[in-house]
Amino acid sequence: MSPLLERLRSRTAALAHDLLMIPVAWLLAYWLRFNLGQIPPEFIAGALQSMPWVMLIQGGVFWLFGLYRGVWRFASLPDLVRIVQAVLTGTACVVVALFILNRIESVPRSVPVLFLGLQVILLAGPRLLYRWIKDHRLSLPAGQRVLIVGAGRAGEMLVRDMLRDASRAYFPAGFVDDKPRRQGAEVHGVPILGPTEALPEIVERHAVDLVLLAVPSATAKEMRRLVELCERAGRPFRTVPELRALMRGQVQIGQLRPVSIEDLLGRDPIDLHWPEIRGGLSGRVVMVTGAGGSIGSELVRQLAATAPARLILVDNGELNLYRIEMELSEHQPGLAFGRYLLDVTDAAGIAAVFAAERPEIVFHAAAYKHVPMLEDQMRAAIRNNVMGTRVVAQAAVRWHSERFVLISTDKAVHPANVMGATKRIAETVCRALDQDSGCRFITVRFGNVLGSAGSVVPLFTRQIERGGPVTVTHPQIERFFMTIPEACQLIMQAAVIGEGGEIFVLDMGEPVKIRYLAEQMIRLSGHEPDEDIPIHYIGLRPGEKLFEELFYDSENLIATRHPKIRIAREREDVTATPLWASIESLEQAAATGQPEAMLVALRRILPEWHPEGAVERPAPAAAPTATVGSASV
Repeated sequence: MSPLLERLRSRTAALAHDLLMIPVAWLLAYWLRFNLGQIPPEFIAGALQSMPWVMLIQGGVFWLFGLYRGVWRFASLPDLVRIVQAVLTGTACVVVALFILNRIESVPRSVPVLFLGLQVILLAGPRLLYRWIKDHRLSLPAGQRVLIVGAGRAGEMLVRDMLRDASRAYFPAGFVDDKPRRQGAEVHGVPILGPTEALPEIVERHAVDLVLLAVPSATAKEMRRLVELCERAGRPFRTVPELRALMRGQVQIGQLRPVSIEDLLGRDPIDLHWPEIRGGLSGRVVMVTGAGGSIGSELVRQLAATAPARLILVDNGELNLYRIEMELSEHQPGLAFGRYLLDVTDAAGIAAVFAAERPEIVFHAAAYKHVPMLEDQMRAAIRNNVMGTRVVAQAAVRWHSERFVLISTDKAVHPANVMGATKRIAETVCRALDQDSGCRFITVRFGNVLGSAGSVVPLFTRQIERGGPVTVTHPQIERFFMTIPEACQLIMQAAVIGEGGEIFVLDMGEPVKIRYLAEQMIRLSGHEPDEDIPIHYIGLRPGEKLFEELFYDSENLIATRHPKIRIAREREDVTATPLWASIESLEQAAATGQPEAMLVALRRILPEWHPEGAVERPAPAAAPTATVGSASV
């Protein structure tokens, strides 16, 4: 049957029901008036004589009030209000009409009042009963028995969706919730069985097959606790979408997803000052180097949403640049942008781009970042991370850019590896240029980002898919983590509040042990660590530290107006002339490719750097066994 015919059939049935209820309510009103006894003949005759007028008037009012626009399956409070309004209006019209016709002879004064109340009951009652039957189906539950964690708005949406599901794939067995006032209550007839701490016992007692985490506002710490309870219960578990989907009222069974490692390592949602960010970036020409990388590409996506006048993409990877170009063309068709397949060490090429595009704000995300690889690729690290930064930064000064934002790393603090040393020098270059130029140089320093190229999460994922082992360098090694979108949002915030010369340190929360990360990823894949998939500890790799730091002791930490961003301000300025001489020596050493000369030049700039085993040597013929220690930004 077509949707139109189905709708007409539904409306016709509803109209027939309501027209039938009018005489029933009319006659019941008389019967109740005479105490459920025999109705005198003269009153029966009067009731039957006036009934056609009552049906005609009342039925017409029902139609005018739109009682047949709603669907009984979803009858709700607005439908009840509409029924009451229609009944009141119709009853008043009936009284007026009967008074005009026969001065309301043989109509006791209480009959209109009883008639009104009976109509409300007879019209609203069947609608609500029909919805209740459809929601609960009055049959034995089918499908999986589900326990829902959280009896708030998200939990209520899930239960409502389950009860309406025609396939009955899930049956809500109950809730667990930690709010005392909710204990013992019900949501859509589904009981709240206890607090979350009792989850393992409740799962066993009520034969639960699946646990649904309906707490979209939970912090990472709370999520870790809930996941541990689910793991103790030994049942699969799923979580609802992010908080934005909840606010749109879109939490449904079909949107449930597995718990991800980001759920366990993320932090509270960031409260950005978006008007300030848009005000600082909208209508500006913005350049992003390394625009095809993991950080750079996400930065491009978020910058595009601020409506820049033009977005300039620079990357030396053809495939990465092509991908971000296609993505912008598809999702931001009205955005003006240019893309340049260019290495940041190409001074002539960079100068040509600056001369043509005149970027006002530059985000320098281009960098080599893989710690163990760069230990034996020192020349490439120096050229890209140091010389590339100087080339782009000096071009920003020459072509009068307003701001230059360097994306740095926690490995630049007390560097123990080539990557950290080169990024520390890049920070120093930016501080030196800020002192004697009209361009504001801003550095943003943070730790590891989940899911970035070369990071630990995709590596663990591949190892788990192969059945293990998962390789961790040391049981005690730990790192700071944040998600790529979070890092990029804070970068943009720092870019617009910076006044020049600052090193902004992003709040990375508490460090996380890589061992814990490996164990949780194995459990989230449905396996047990060291039972189904082993974890092997293989020792620290060249250049790795057990712990990372976000700032030096010599740096004064200053709060900003954003709670997740602090300023690490050096107590002493950089002396530019000796620095440039040392940079020239470093560049000459890199040009020769002599490892010892490069080490000497690096130590001249960073006397505190004492690398262990940093040697420039040919890359191995075959890729080494996949290992993990430090996931770099």
